[in-house]
Amino acid sequence: MDYSQSYRLIFTSTALFLLLKFITLTVATSNANVIKMIPRKVLSTKTYKSGWINVGNMHSSRAFHTASLLPDGRVLVTGGDTGTDTTNGTELYDPSTGLWTTTGSMHYARDSHQAMVLRDGKVLVTGGDNSSAEIYNPSTGNWTITGSMAYKRNFHILSLLENGQVLVTGGLDVQTAECRSSAELYNPLTGIWTITGNMKDSRACHTATVLRNGKVLVTGGISTGSQRYLKSAELYDPSTGSWTSADSMRDMRFFHTASLLDNGKVLVTGGSQDTAELYDPSIGLWAATGSMHYARTNHRASMLRNGQVLVTGGAVDTYYVSINSSELYDPATGTWITTNNMQYTRLAHEATILKDGRVLVTGGEDGKYLKTTELYYD
Repeated sequence: MDYSQSYRLIFTSTALFLLLKFITLTVATSNANVIKMIPRKVLSTKTYKSGWINVGNMHSSRAFHTASLLPDGRVLVTGGDTGTDTTNGTELYDPSTGLWTTTGSMHYARDSHQAMVLRDGKVLVTGGDNSSAEIYNPSTGNWTITGSMAYKRNFHILSLLENGQVLVTGGLDVQTAECRSSAELYNPLTGIWTITGNMKDSRACHTATVLRNGKVLVTGGISTGSQRYLKSAELYDPSTGSWTSADSMRDMRFFHTASLLDNGKVLVTGGSQDTAELYDPSIGLWAATGSMHYARTNHRASMLRNGQVLVTGGAVDTYYVSINSSELYDPATGTWITTNNMQYTRLAHEATILKDGRVLVTGGEDGKYLKTTELYYD
């Protein structure tokens, strides 16, 4: 997808205009592998001694792609923006060998799409400026077309429900500049999508988290409604197919992250700022927690086996410059600890937790589109 052309269609939307600004100014202002980071505040001088190591390049540069952990421990990377076009290419990372190999190509080129590993180990990929969906079979390396969604979507979210169905929420139709309030359910047994209840707000660039009670918490994003940036949150109940409003976050956020902690609370980070907050499902309220060392947008958050949350990269504050910093959130103290920097500055990358607990980071952009990958270990 050519974002510089696509988003010219939607300059009348303030929030979506800033999405274009966020993407294009990153390219314009960043032309080096490593960019000096600009901290907003330093909360701690303690450094967690861990590290990043390069693990070879993918066959293609990619940003706005997906990365999915397969049952056999390999990582499937799909699609993305290569810097010159949108690709349908996919490849596999094998942690046992440290090698990347190409696998079957998707039927459609996609970026800003979504991927979900189903209960049977196959991978469902959806959208990316269209309504199509397809399934990857790891045993054959092939893709098959499955039922299409009712609407075109990118920057949407997929959630795997307890009953094995997949909930898709929101998303953006670039051609019409509309963010969607609609939601649909995919049944892997039939390959069919069905419409379910609409969200209270239209949303793209939001988050969706499956809570321990089976409900889905959706937070923030951008909207084509009267309020462009959202701090609202809502809950989907799979038993009724309906949405109810939840307590609103303290800050408006888009391109933020949400992580389900071991204690059942949800940690939300960033979204063009350094703040973080916690949602407690037992009381239905948000509470502030420690702020990150850097304001971040389009970063990634990974839930580690020790219960901490690793946050990587993103665009810093209002500079629209990608950063290579990473930091750890400790739920026991509610504070952030700096850890070693990644080898490359990145935004719109992916971070995948491997079966051995290491974190694989792939692609993204730092003024150019990256094919580099690296592993975090502690």
